Amino acid sequence: MRILGIKRAVRDGRSRMRLIATFDFELSEQVRIFGMKLMEAPDGRRFSYAPNANGGSRTATFDPALAQEITELATLKMEGHVTADGQNQSQAA
Repeated sequence: MRILGIKRAVRDGRSRMRLIATFDFELSEQVRIFGMKLMEAPDGRRFSYAPNANGGSRTATFDPALAQEITELATLKMEGHVTADGQNQSQAA
């Protein structure tokens, strides 16, 4: 499981949930999800969401533990930490 690439979003300064970044996620060699969203709540908690399909429905959902793990991986990648794949994530786009 890894984040393939991430792009920071422009912070808009609003107090509700805001988009922090978009990213591509590889669950396994057989499953990849493109266009995931890393969101931040006013209290600083972060959440990851799968992209929406036409009509606004989510294309995928995740068990809470998996969703938290995805969020942690995306946060690490965005902040430029070296992760299990040995890459410095600040260089990834």
